[in-house]
Amino acid sequence: MSGQMDQLNAIVAQRIEVSPGLIVLRVVPDGWELADFESGQFAVLGLSGTAPRDEVSDPEEEVANPDKIIKRAYSIASSSVANEYVEFYIVMVRSGALTPRLFALSVGDRLWLSPKVSGLFTLDEVPSDQHVLLISTGTGLAPYMSMLRSHLVCDEPRQFAVIHGARHSWDLGYRSELMTLDRMCPNFTYIATISRPEDEPARWAGETGYIQDVWQRGVLEGSSEFRASPEDTHVFLCGNPSMIVTMENLLSGLGFKEHKRNAPGNVHVERYW
Repeated sequence: MSGQMDQLNAIVAQRIEVSPGLIVLRVVPDGWELADFESGQFAVLGLSGTAPRDEVSDPEEEVANPDKIIKRAYSIASSSVANEYVEFYIVMVRSGALTPRLFALSVGDRLWLSPKVSGLFTLDEVPSDQHVLLISTGTGLAPYMSMLRSHLVCDEPRQFAVIHGARHSWDLGYRSELMTLDRMCPNFTYIATISRPEDEPARWAGETGYIQDVWQRGVLEGSSEFRASPEDTHVFLCGNPSMIVTMENLLSGLGFKEHKRNAPGNVHVERYW
């Protein structure tokens, strides 16, 4: 057991339950320094197969090597400027190997955190005079929170906008923070949409439908001065694969092009499913 614990090099500093099946987890390293990272990158979390699973998760078949650390990559939601902790926005996969174990963690519990941070889904290759449109579903919002917390400066000419989709209003993580930014910063727009308004316990006054519906209705243009065009805007897509494919097709019809290292463009895609 001591050898296993030696591998668990970080501690849960905060655990916030956003809604059933959604948590925000803040993790601090134990006895070592966090590496510098760029907003949009990901780190790896891990727990052993002997770690308990959350009680609402699906039963698990016998683990072949229970002492082995189960590892998965998660986008970092915290600022890249303040290096005190790393924050993750995590959805429960009830049949999964790791997320049911992460959901069983409490403040003070130990887990494994990768010393190395990776990923190319960043603002590094976006010119500083280009506007930034961040489109996501579910926990695909996580890298955008890091970008906003690190790079959004109110009253600058550069526009930022977030369009975030979820099934229900209670699944719209970071909504309060984003609404506050929307009120405080003239150059930031936040649009939230839910696809199942009929399930709401009280009337939902916001947008409904899928991301592509909101886009095609021109909600962004109607609610702000943001006019996304291939000439001055970079678009980021993260989340549900069908949303990504649909939005890529819609954006392509407007002259946007996916960004690749050997063929620069203005649509950046994170495919983590």
